[in-house]
Amino acid sequence: MPLSLAVRIERWPIAGRFAIARGAKTEAAVIVAELSDGRVTGRGECVPYARYGETIEGVAAALRTMREQLAGGLDRAALQTAMPAGAARNALDCALWDYEAKTGGRPAYALAGLPPPRALTTAYTISLDTPDAMADAAGKASARKLLKVKLGGAGDGARIRAVRGAAPQAELIVDANEGWTANNLAENFAACAAAGVTLIEQPLPAADDDALARIARPIPICADESAHDRASLSSLAGRYDAVNVKLDKTGGLTEALAMVAEAQRLGFSIMVGCMVATSLSMAPAMLAAQSARVVDLDGPLLLARDREHGLRYVESLVHPATQELWG
Repeated sequence: MPLSLAVRIERWPIAGRFAIARGAKTEAAVIVAELSDGRVTGRGECVPYARYGETIEGVAAALRTMREQLAGGLDRAALQTAMPAGAARNALDCALWDYEAKTGGRPAYALAGLPPPRALTTAYTISLDTPDAMADAAGKASARKLLKVKLGGAGDGARIRAVRGAAPQAELIVDANEGWTANNLAENFAACAAAGVTLIEQPLPAADDDALARIARPIPICADESAHDRASLSSLAGRYDAVNVKLDKTGGLTEALAMVAEAQRLGFSIMVGCMVATSLSMAPAMLAAQSARVVDLDGPLLLARDREHGLRYVESLVHPATQELWG
């Protein structure tokens, strides 16, 4: 059935300030794609990646160019070659999953051939700041099982020591967001190892990460900016032990599920992550995360408020979406 497409830009205030090595922000700008046949509407949400040259206006425009093809019957399988991987395709792909689930009367997990999803332990992010400020944030979140610590600047050793002191029982993972160099890699690895960190995301720039193949890695290293979709996986061997699958990079749930399967076949551990966004972004990612070693789907927890029918977060657990939200 021909589908009409509505594209909407939304801005959601962040609770406080979210800071990483590349900068800080106080709101999350998302794009919602809605596909309708006049009776049923499917929704998907995406967050443009400034790191890859995406903008809110550019992604919204890219989505609008698909209206004619959608009206002509473009389906999810054809979408995979009709658009490149990235945020725009993610919004449409997830909207098509939602539409298919609603019109077919079967939940998205069943359409994907998966068992019913279960609640998962999610990381909670500690933003990059001074050691004292990060220790204060970690102390407030110290009852959580898994904390993701943003690093990527001078003095990271002091930061991770401060966080560990404030949250002695929590599992810690680190995200350097390409903020380290080959010169300080060993020093930062040692500081993380001393703090009991169990995973380090993207310590070096994606275009300059060869040093990871030449240095002892006392902690598993996860590719984020270096890993996009299945095509990127073969080049990561020898430098990375894990890959972070994000739907805004893969271009939707369809490719994310395929990437998870291929990464496992190649021997990589799986992390499923997110951008700062609402539960509409997290809902399809929950399906990809069911077999992940590390789940980082805390985006809605970082917002001042979430959308209606949002995911249920209880202590360290995030629960699957209800059909009122997605899928």
